[in-house]
Amino acid sequence: MTDQQNLNYQRIGAAIGYIKDHFQEQPTLSEIASAIGLSQFHFQRLFIAWAGVSPKKFIQYLSIEYAKKRLHNQHSNLLDVAYETGLSGPSRLHDLFIGIEGMTPGEFKNGGEKLSINYGFAPSPFGQIMVASTAKGICHLSFVEAEAQPLSRLKWQLPNASYHQSADKFQRDALAIFNHNWEQLPQLKLHLQGTAFQLKVWQALLSIPMGNLSSYGDIAQKIGHPKASRAVGTAIGSNPVALLIPCHRVIRSCGKLGGYHWGETRKSAMLGWEASKIAAST
Repeated sequence: MTDQQNLNYQRIGAAIGYIKDHFQEQPTLSEIASAIGLSQFHFQRLFIAWAGVSPKKFIQYLSIEYAKKRLHNQHSNLLDVAYETGLSGPSRLHDLFIGIEGMTPGEFKNGGEKLSINYGFAPSPFGQIMVASTAKGICHLSFVEAEAQPLSRLKWQLPNASYHQSADKFQRDALAIFNHNWEQLPQLKLHLQGTAFQLKVWQALLSIPMGNLSSYGDIAQKIGHPKASRAVGTAIGSNPVALLIPCHRVIRSCGKLGGYHWGETRKSAMLGWEASKIAAST
């Protein structure tokens, strides 16, 4: 690391520390830049280059994580949480949740109340999976080592939903991917919850054909954010529906596989399995 890179690293570290200490005051770009001795323009460019998001977006992430913790308290109300987060009122809190979480603060606080989720476990060529669905479509698919793990994770996200270990047509259609040509399957319905950015990334993943690969930079370009490769990687890591949204088809631009939420070995196996299916069909 050069002296300049080391200096920039220290500046970004100081900026992140300042934001964490003052996010409830919703500091402006000018205030943060002044705190570390840089111009607004230079600081904005430097922060995005190192953190992958703008200072404003970083403040929003900290704000919403704080608000989510407060909303988990059954005695909290939206007005108090908005003010404690440093926002001018519930409408700002509403906009923040819609923009980042894809739901209203009230819906988050309700924790999936009145939502019925069916789930089940099944074998796959890559290990045991859990698949879950609502009345609208598949909401979760993950590889598991122990059956309690993914269900506990889902219940933490939606604690007030009702859960039923029961198979339905959405799940049967999803599992059919292991036995049939993907192109011949009925169009699967997905019920996803995510930020506008995450949904754009996941939609871009759906456009990667079976047997093909893409890079994080390719996805960033495709969604119109060419400098957001790191943010794209984070969104890919948050993919709630393994295999059906093919995040395993994204590799590093250097050709290395890169990380995978369910293990690099499984990622290699999935790509090999798809390649064999393509070869068998030609």
